[in-house]
Amino acid sequence: MDFEEAYRKFVEHHLKRSSPTRMKRLEKGLGHAEHLFLFNVWWPAFGQFEHLHPEYEIRDYTDGYRYIDFAYIESHFRLAIEIDGFEWHWQSITQDKFRDHLARQNALLIDDWRLLRFSYDSVRLYPRTCQQTLQQMLGRGRDAVLEVSKLSLEEREILRLSSRRTTPITVKQVCDWLNVRPKHAQELLRGLAQKHWLEPASGKLRITSYTLDVSRHGVSW
Repeated sequence: MDFEEAYRKFVEHHLKRSSPTRMKRLEKGLGHAEHLFLFNVWWPAFGQFEHLHPEYEIRDYTDGYRYIDFAYIESHFRLAIEIDGFEWHWQSITQDKFRDHLARQNALLIDDWRLLRFSYDSVRLYPRTCQQTLQQMLGRGRDAVLEVSKLSLEEREILRLSSRRTTPITVKQVCDWLNVRPKHAQELLRGLAQKHWLEPASGKLRITSYTLDVSRHGVSW
């Protein structure tokens, strides 16, 4: 199957599964930069569009809807991909739009998305570099999926609890969350720290709280 046929089926597939607003956006067709990204970067790197969603709709921090240029979604891994034109971002953008743009990006990261941004010129002039960046990121994502699959249900629940908190988690919080005894909760926390899913947040000889390892942000449970 060549690119154009695969692209047509890709868009048709998502048109059938879209909300009315997203459907209108897709019916207009992807922009030149987004189409070029698929042609120059994604297709040569992967040769298929599985798990990739164009104009992906998300609810934002104001309870409205926003759209990601492309979202790559697998079990326990979500990647937002944005294609940026220099003129839009640095010449025509207003202060309000710039502030809103940053708030939108922060909301994605808080919501445990990983994020890659490519400039239009990079997509046009340096597609191989973009391909390598994507391949490295997706490789890490697949490794994370494999590691998550090896965790117990209790361990995944602890990580879910940790990812939702802005402060470290304690043994007591794990006991309340899982309805287990302190000794068992401590064993679970130590085990996750040994596997580098959690890292100690307080205490030296006797660790009293843990936080999600910085390398694990962006993984969904």
